[in-house]
Amino acid sequence: MATSSQDSSSSKRHFHWTNKVATEDTEASSTTPNEDDKNGRSGIKTHVSLSTPRKKKLPAAAVSIARLRSAVSSFRKSRSSLPFGLGSRVIGTLFGCRRGHVHFALQKEAGSPPAFLVELATPISGLVREMASGLVRIALECDKPKAEDHNKKGTTVVRLLEETTWRTYCNGKKCGFATRRDCGDREWKILKAVEPISTGAGVLPAGNEVEAGPDGGELMYMRAKFERIVGSRDSEAFYMMNPDSNGTPELSIYLLRV
Repeated sequence: MATSSQDSSSSKRHFHWTNKVATEDTEASSTTPNEDDKNGRSGIKTHVSLSTPRKKKLPAAAVSIARLRSAVSSFRKSRSSLPFGLGSRVIGTLFGCRRGHVHFALQKEAGSPPAFLVELATPISGLVREMASGLVRIALECDKPKAEDHNKKGTTVVRLLEETTWRTYCNGKKCGFATRRDCGDREWKILKAVEPISTGAGVLPAGNEVEAGPDGGELMYMRAKFERIVGSRDSEAFYMMNPDSNGTPELSIYLLRV
């Protein structure tokens, strides 16, 4: 009997304690909180304020996208200084020594570096004779990359103006090969010498500004504005704009990747 009475008393105590806890919870949720509730809320606020300064780690995908955007923006800034952004009107210059080969340069503006500079196997004297007889069509052809090379990882298709070797045809006749050249000091001096000339042809004597070629002699040049037509990434055409030709270009140059 004594044991049962002790159990009943302990259960009653437990029952009263749970009621007391429930009553305190009810009072804590009321509009007039007591001091304990205030301390509890202040503790919660302190805990939240301590956890907020922690920075959330960005997912790996977000970091990769951010890096990609920064790389693209830096590439666009560096690309703006490159001469490959040609428009629909360019400046073309053909030059070479009397007994030398033809050099052909394309510039976006008169004082800009050449975006395209090739040396043709055709002698400058032969080109002059062809132009004196009538219209001249020069076609430069290069090969497309093979399918297996194109599918390899890490290989990219170069721009048409960046191709290095071309087969040359003048009015349908094969005239050897053309090779892409870098603009050296001699080529740059020639382009600077003819920079004030917008349209015209003539002879530059060898002097301080223009050095004589390997075979010596005077340097012949022809300079004009060309209209640029882009057919695709594998074909471009440049038509010389001559106001005295009644709308018919005397010289047309085609770049083809076949």
